[in-house]
Amino acid sequence: MKIALLSRNKKLYSTRRLIEAAEEKGHTIQVIDVLRAYMNITSHKPSIHYKGDELNDFDAVIPRIGASVTFYGAAVLRQFEMMGVFPLNESVALTRSRDKLRSLQLLSRRGIGLPVTVYASKPDDVKDMVKMVGGAPLVVKILEGTQGIGVVLAETQKAAESIIEGFMGVNANILVQEYIKESKGADIRCFVVGGKVVASMKRQGPKGEFRSNIHRGGTATTIRITPEERSTAVRAAKIMGLNVAGVDLLRSNHGPVVMEVNSSPGLEGIESSTGKDIAGMIIDYIEKNSKFGKTRTRGKG
Repeated sequence: MKIALLSRNKKLYSTRRLIEAAEEKGHTIQVIDVLRAYMNITSHKPSIHYKGDELNDFDAVIPRIGASVTFYGAAVLRQFEMMGVFPLNESVALTRSRDKLRSLQLLSRRGIGLPVTVYASKPDDVKDMVKMVGGAPLVVKILEGTQGIGVVLAETQKAAESIIEGFMGVNANILVQEYIKESKGADIRCFVVGGKVVASMKRQGPKGEFRSNIHRGGTATTIRITPEERSTAVRAAKIMGLNVAGVDLLRSNHGPVVMEVNSSPGLEGIESSTGKDIAGMIIDYIEKNSKFGKTRTRGKG
């Protein structure tokens, strides 16, 4: 097979592992910096060019698109779909999951457990917003934030009101969420491939830090998840339309709640903590499922 890997950095762990896994199984894989690709958008013969050459004859495309280049990256991925190339994750699923507000609304509509979440533009009563999520402590998140950046814990009513008013004063789009105190600064990353949880890990934030992101100094250990947690992760990935996803859960007093569904989950933490060949599983999935023109939306999403 000939596989395109959309990644801006060949040296990243996830990119390197996918290259290794593909080559070990006898496939040809080309890394494409998505911002260097350019498209000829024309009827009947859409094409993509890269460094002066036309990209042809790919069987599959793996998007590893950073949040900062989602718009352009999704356009390039959509162009591959229009050319009939099988996408590991489709462009419409990618953009759906990257929009935190939209993804929470979709999950809510399908009955997935979520922390109580409030979204507003210019509320007349910030006190009522705070009350809706059960009061302080609460979490304030910037919609465009990634890797724990732009996530603030407000421990008192006054702090919550000041933080919310401050963010709104600079026109930031924010979510206000219930703080799941019983999770004790830990979350669970469930790695879903092809409708199955193939690995899971517990991420624990350092002492005094409520965010569990590994990029913020968190540690990862393997964990046995419950059948309810497994079902929640699989359903969340399916609702987003993602074949491969990292579903982040918190253990609350009323069952698992989904914090985020990641369409380009990193491989380093999950492979290191579980010892599993996740990259190999992803290539296996592509081998079994890639077929010309096989997308739900055919690039029309």
